[in-house]
Amino acid sequence: MRNLLIVLIFSFGFVGFSQELNCNVVVNAQQTGDENLQIFKTLEKQLKEFVNNTKWTNKNFAAQERIDCSMFVNIVSYNGESFQASLQVQSSRPVFGSSFSTPIYNFNDKDFNFQYLEFQNLIYNPTQYESNLVSVLSFHVYMILGLDAESFSEGGGDVYFKQAQTIVNYSQQDNYKGWKLSDGLQSKFALIDNVLSPTFKEYKDVLYTYHRKGLDVMSSNPKEGKEQIASSLKQFQTMNTRRPNSFLLRTFFDAKADEIEQIFSGGPNVNIASVKETLQKVAPMYSSKWQNIKF
Repeated sequence: MRNLLIVLIFSFGFVGFSQELNCNVVVNAQQTGDENLQIFKTLEKQLKEFVNNTKWTNKNFAAQERIDCSMFVNIVSYNGESFQASLQVQSSRPVFGSSFSTPIYNFNDKDFNFQYLEFQNLIYNPTQYESNLVSVLSFHVYMILGLDAESFSEGGGDVYFKQAQTIVNYSQQDNYKGWKLSDGLQSKFALIDNVLSPTFKEYKDVLYTYHRKGLDVMSSNPKEGKEQIASSLKQFQTMNTRRPNSFLLRTFFDAKADEIEQIFSGGPNVNIASVKETLQKVAPMYSSKWQNIKF
């Protein structure tokens, strides 16, 4: 009996730490004028449970390994079971040898209209469309998983990126925006298509080098880490020449601009002029931040 109890305790503890995400989900319905309605509180609770309690991979994550992220759902209006909303998704990962977390993903999804009936079951099916609500959340979960994995291991995110693409493909059957080529250059379709396209192959190389060879090295060798980060960013010049002002570049710098400004505004000396020239070329939308880099 004692051995059985030990096994049961171990099993429950193991399951308790098997999920991948530590996600803060907030539903804000202030724009509707009815933000205190119970349905919005129920929706928030169900979304939080869905994202954090679903088993998204075949891997087991210890509590400290779960990926920190957030999803901010802004409800603009609703009519019965129909909701018009946007979704801000962010995620980060720890930096080796420090207490610092680095932002990985920062995406404002404006195509987030959905049907929702209070207390309806939210179930993710990896091969089959369930609802736009489930598809949108699941797509962003796999983007979070993919970007995080890619930052630790070259090609490590491919399995998750491909699942995000699968979600895009089977979600096209409904009439919601964001899933098709015709939905524009800043849609979910465009994002995952770019990530997996050879046209933007440098993007994943930068993710790995910037984080694993750059940030993760800075605690033991700050100069080497900064030089690796500078070198990785220069790879974007090739990508930008091939496809100028791409949406994928915008998503990277939406997450990283503040951090890059801080990294190159202090610490060991590297070729700041070269770094600033690169940044001005590949991310001119953040030129005001690059101008602040002085050393």
